[in-house]
Amino acid sequence: MRPRPPISGRGIFSGTGLIVTALAATVVALLVPLWSYADRQDPASASVLSAPTVTTPYGPLSELDRDFVTKVRLAGLWELPAGELARRKGTTPAVRTAGQHLVDGHTSLDAHVRTVATQLGVALPNEPNEQQKQWLATLNAAEGQDFDRQFAGLLRLAHGRVFSLVAQVRAATQNSLVRDLADDANATVLDHIKILEATGYVDFSALAEDLAASASPVPTPPEVEPGAAVPVTPSPGDTPSLPPATAVPPPGSSP
Repeated sequence: MRPRPPISGRGIFSGTGLIVTALAATVVALLVPLWSYADRQDPASASVLSAPTVTTPYGPLSELDRDFVTKVRLAGLWELPAGELARRKGTTPAVRTAGQHLVDGHTSLDAHVRTVATQLGVALPNEPNEQQKQWLATLNAAEGQDFDRQFAGLLRLAHGRVFSLVAQVRAATQNSLVRDLADDANATVLDHIKILEATGYVDFSALAEDLAASASPVPTPPEVEPGAAVPVTPSPGDTPSLPPATAVPPPGSSP
């Protein structure tokens, strides 16, 4: 018998085969970036996002919400003492004014965060973390204009980092108390960013590099029950509150 000729349209190079091959390639192209991203994901961030959400009378409370409450508390534990240092050691009115804003802002914000923590049952630290202690040690050792530069640079960097966290939490939280705290923190942090920039000592090029660099995870100090959290308050003294950041004299004005 004469051999039958091959039937056109069969095999991987047929029309159907080409379509199947193209679809498979598309699926692979979509999945590979996801696998790659999962490999690069920060383990600490992944653990926060994957932690369970609990039910409260004020709405669901996620692990990101709890992390935010803790970080607001941590900010006050070192930024208020840093503000007091600036009030005493700052060489210009603008630096001393920035210090007063930090004292006023974190006195109020700390009272708010302790109230929220009590209502939500979130444990709080009573001391700064190791990185924050190092920053305070740097400011304690600095003098003159070196202090002014260190103060403005360190505090502006810290506020820039927390500012993005505030936005993330405010956009995603389903808890009304956390939402109110995020609103308060947003206003406070923005005021501090403006007042620090008004000192004229912020190096924006260095700041951009520091913000772009991923910060190494810093362990949170031991936490205590909300009722045992020591209030963050300024040292005794009658230092008057100062006007908002927009009213600060521009850098270069006479002391």
